[in-house]
Amino acid sequence: MIIFGLSVFYFMGLIGKGRFACPNCGGDRDYEHRTARRFFTLFFVPVIPLDKVGEVVRCQTCRVRFDPAVLAAPTSAQLASALPAGMRAAAAVILRAGGTSEAAVGAALAAVRSAGAEGYDVAHLQADVSRPAEAVVEPLRALAAHLTLDARERYLAEAARIGVADGALNPAEREALGWLASTLGLTPAHALGVITTVEQSARLG
Repeated sequence: MIIFGLSVFYFMGLIGKGRFACPNCGGDRDYEHRTARRFFTLFFVPVIPLDKVGEVVRCQTCRVRFDPAVLAAPTSAQLASALPAGMRAAAAVILRAGGTSEAAVGAALAAVRSAGAEGYDVAHLQADVSRPAEAVVEPLRALAAHLTLDARERYLAEAARIGVADGALNPAEREALGWLASTLGLTPAHALGVITTVEQSARLG
Protein backbone atom coordinates (compact mmCIF):
# COMPACT_ATOMS: atom_id res chain seq x y z
CA MET A 1 0.00 0.00 0.00
CA ILE A 2 1.35 3.42 -0.96
CA ILE A 3 0.66 6.23 1.49
CA PHE A 4 0.88 9.76 0.13
CA GLY A 5 -0.50 13.17 1.00
CA LEU A 6 0.23 16.86 1.63
CA SER A 7 1.85 18.27 4.75
CA VAL A 8 3.33 21.58 5.87
CA PHE A 9 6.94 21.55 7.04
CA TYR A 10 8.93 24.28 8.77
CA PHE A 11 12.48 22.98 8.45
CA MET A 12 13.10 24.54 5.02
CA GLY A 13 14.00 28.10 4.09
CA LEU A 14 15.90 29.62 7.00
CA ILE A 15 15.35 33.39 6.84
CA GLY A 16 17.24 34.46 9.94
CA LYS A 17 18.24 33.88 13.54
CA GLY A 18 18.49 36.11 16.58
CA ARG A 19 17.14 36.95 20.02
CA PHE A 20 13.51 37.81 20.67
CA ALA A 21 11.08 38.24 23.53
CA CYS A 22 9.37 34.84 23.61
CA PRO A 23 5.71 35.23 24.68
CA ASN A 24 5.63 31.64 25.90
CA CYS A 25 8.88 31.61 27.88
CA GLY A 26 8.38 35.15 29.17
CA GLY A 27 12.00 36.16 28.49
CA ASP A 28 14.64 36.71 25.83
CA ARG A 29 15.36 33.56 23.81
CA ASP A 30 17.09 32.52 20.59
CA TYR A 31 14.81 32.08 17.58
CA GLU A 32 14.81 30.80 14.02
CA HIS A 33 12.73 32.56 11.37
CA ARG A 34 11.77 30.06 8.66
CA THR A 35 9.56 29.64 5.64
CA ALA A 36 6.63 27.24 6.00
CA ARG A 37 6.19 25.19 2.81
CA ARG A 38 3.69 22.55 1.75
CA PHE A 39 5.20 19.27 0.55
CA PHE A 40 3.90 16.25 -1.28
CA THR A 41 4.72 13.34 1.01
CA LEU A 42 5.29 9.70 0.32
CA PHE A 43 5.10 7.40 3.33
CA PHE A 44 5.03 10.60 5.45
CA VAL A 45 8.40 11.72 4.04
CA PRO A 46 8.48 15.13 2.27
CA VAL A 47 9.36 14.48 -1.35
CA ILE A 48 8.23 17.33 -3.60
CA PRO A 49 8.18 20.98 -2.40
CA LEU A 50 5.01 22.79 -3.40
CA ASP A 51 3.78 26.26 -2.48
CA LYS A 52 5.00 28.52 0.30
CA VAL A 53 2.28 28.90 2.95
CA GLY A 54 3.82 31.55 5.17
CA GLU A 55 6.60 32.24 7.66
CA VAL A 56 7.06 31.26 11.28
CA VAL A 57 9.33 32.20 14.15
CA ARG A 58 10.24 29.30 16.41
CA CYS A 59 11.66 29.66 19.89
CA GLN A 60 14.76 27.52 20.29
CA THR A 61 13.96 26.91 23.95
CA CYS A 62 10.26 26.05 24.16
CA ARG A 63 9.97 25.14 20.42
CA VAL A 64 6.65 27.00 20.10
CA ARG A 65 5.98 28.66 16.73
CA PHE A 66 4.78 32.26 16.39
CA ASP A 67 3.75 34.70 13.71
CA PRO A 68 6.76 36.83 12.59
CA ALA A 69 4.99 39.91 14.04
CA VAL A 70 6.31 38.75 17.42
CA LEU A 71 9.75 40.03 16.40
CA ALA A 72 8.47 43.62 16.66
CA ALA A 73 8.40 43.38 20.47
CA PRO A 74 11.65 44.61 22.03
CA THR A 75 13.86 42.26 23.99
CA SER A 76 14.74 43.05 27.60
CA ALA A 77 18.13 44.36 26.47
CA GLN A 78 16.57 46.59 23.81
CA LEU A 79 13.99 47.88 26.28
CA ALA A 80 16.69 48.65 28.84
CA SER A 81 18.39 50.99 26.37
CA ALA A 82 15.13 52.39 25.00
CA LEU A 83 13.79 53.56 28.37
CA PRO A 84 16.48 56.20 29.02
CA ALA A 85 16.44 57.20 25.33
CA GLY A 86 12.74 57.92 25.63
CA MET A 87 13.27 60.04 28.74
CA ARG A 88 16.07 61.95 27.00
CA ALA A 89 13.59 62.76 24.26
CA ALA A 90 10.94 63.98 26.69
CA ALA A 91 13.45 66.13 28.58
CA ALA A 92 14.85 67.68 25.41
CA VAL A 93 11.42 68.59 24.06
CA ILE A 94 10.32 70.39 27.22
CA LEU A 95 13.66 72.18 27.63
CA ARG A 96 13.51 73.43 24.03
CA ALA A 97 10.17 75.02 24.90
CA GLY A 98 10.97 76.42 28.31
CA GLY A 99 14.67 77.18 28.32
CA THR A 100 17.62 75.67 30.12
CA SER A 101 17.53 77.27 33.54
CA GLU A 102 19.65 75.67 36.24
CA ALA A 103 16.59 74.23 37.97
CA ALA A 104 15.15 72.79 34.75
CA VAL A 105 18.49 71.28 33.73
CA GLY A 106 18.87 69.69 37.16
CA ALA A 107 15.38 68.20 36.95
CA ALA A 108 16.07 66.89 33.42
CA LEU A 109 19.34 65.25 34.43
CA ALA A 110 17.66 63.59 37.42
CA ALA A 111 14.80 62.27 35.26
CA VAL A 112 17.07 60.77 32.61
CA ARG A 113 19.44 59.24 35.15
CA SER A 114 16.56 57.67 37.06
CA ALA A 115 15.42 56.10 33.78
CA GLY A 116 18.72 54.23 33.54
CA ALA A 117 21.29 56.54 31.93
CA GLU A 118 23.54 57.02 34.95
CA GLY A 119 26.32 58.73 32.98
CA TYR A 120 24.03 61.32 31.41
CA ASP A 121 25.47 64.81 31.89
CA VAL A 122 25.03 68.43 30.79
CA ALA A 123 26.99 67.89 27.57
CA HIS A 124 24.63 65.06 26.55
CA LEU A 125 21.66 67.22 27.46
CA GLN A 126 22.87 70.16 25.39
CA ALA A 127 23.43 67.87 22.41
CA ASP A 128 19.89 66.51 22.73
CA VAL A 129 18.34 69.97 22.97
CA SER A 130 20.21 71.16 19.88
CA ARG A 131 18.88 68.34 17.67
CA PRO A 132 15.75 68.79 15.49
CA ALA A 133 12.59 68.07 17.47
CA GLU A 134 11.40 65.24 15.21
CA ALA A 135 14.77 63.47 15.43
CA VAL A 136 14.86 63.89 19.20
CA VAL A 137 11.39 62.50 19.82
CA GLU A 138 11.69 59.44 17.53
CA PRO A 139 13.04 57.14 20.33
CA LEU A 140 10.04 58.04 22.48
CA ARG A 141 7.62 57.42 19.62
CA ALA A 142 9.15 53.98 18.99
CA LEU A 143 9.07 53.14 22.70
CA ALA A 144 5.50 54.32 23.37
CA ALA A 145 3.86 51.31 21.71
CA HIS A 146 5.53 49.00 24.23
CA LEU A 147 4.84 51.02 27.39
CA THR A 148 2.02 50.40 29.83
CA LEU A 149 -0.41 53.23 30.51
CA ASP A 150 1.26 53.91 33.87
CA ALA A 151 4.66 54.17 32.19
CA ARG A 152 3.35 56.59 29.54
CA GLU A 153 1.85 58.74 32.29
CA ARG A 154 5.18 58.72 34.12
CA TYR A 155 7.07 59.97 31.06
CA LEU A 156 4.64 62.85 30.64
CA ALA A 157 4.70 63.61 34.37
CA GLU A 158 8.52 63.73 34.39
CA ALA A 159 8.46 66.16 31.46
CA ALA A 160 5.95 68.32 33.31
CA ARG A 161 8.14 68.30 36.44
CA ILE A 162 11.04 69.56 34.36
CA GLY A 163 8.78 72.32 33.06
CA VAL A 164 7.64 73.45 36.52
CA ALA A 165 11.09 73.18 38.09
CA ASP A 166 11.72 76.88 37.44
CA GLY A 167 8.16 78.15 37.79
CA ALA A 168 4.73 77.94 36.20
CA LEU A 169 4.42 76.37 32.77
CA ASN A 170 4.46 78.85 29.90
CA PRO A 171 2.31 78.43 26.75
CA ALA A 172 5.20 76.91 24.77
CA GLU A 173 5.80 74.32 27.50
CA ARG A 174 2.11 73.43 27.57
CA GLU A 175 2.14 72.98 23.81
CA ALA A 176 5.25 70.80 24.07
CA LEU A 177 3.61 68.67 26.76
CA GLY A 178 0.55 68.26 24.54
CA TRP A 179 2.80 67.10 21.71
CA LEU A 180 4.55 64.63 24.01
CA ALA A 181 1.19 63.33 25.25
CA SER A 182 0.07 62.73 21.66
CA THR A 183 3.35 60.91 20.93
CA LEU A 184 2.75 58.73 23.98
CA GLY A 185 -0.79 57.92 22.87
CA LEU A 186 -2.52 59.85 25.65
CA THR A 187 -5.72 61.78 24.99
CA PRO A 188 -5.81 65.57 25.67
CA ALA A 189 -8.09 65.00 28.67
CA HIS A 190 -5.81 62.32 30.09
CA ALA A 191 -2.77 64.51 29.55
CA LEU A 192 -4.46 67.45 31.27
CA GLY A 193 -5.10 65.32 34.32
CA VAL A 194 -1.44 64.25 34.54
CA ILE A 195 -0.11 67.77 34.03
CA THR A 196 -2.57 69.32 36.51
CA THR A 197 -1.56 66.80 39.16
CA VAL A 198 2.12 67.71 38.67
CA GLU A 199 1.34 71.45 38.86
CA GLN A 200 -0.67 71.03 42.07
CA SER A 201 2.11 68.97 43.63
CA ALA A 202 4.68 71.63 42.71
CA ARG A 203 2.58 74.39 44.29
CA LEU A 204 2.15 72.38 47.49
CA GLY A 205 5.81 71.41 47.59
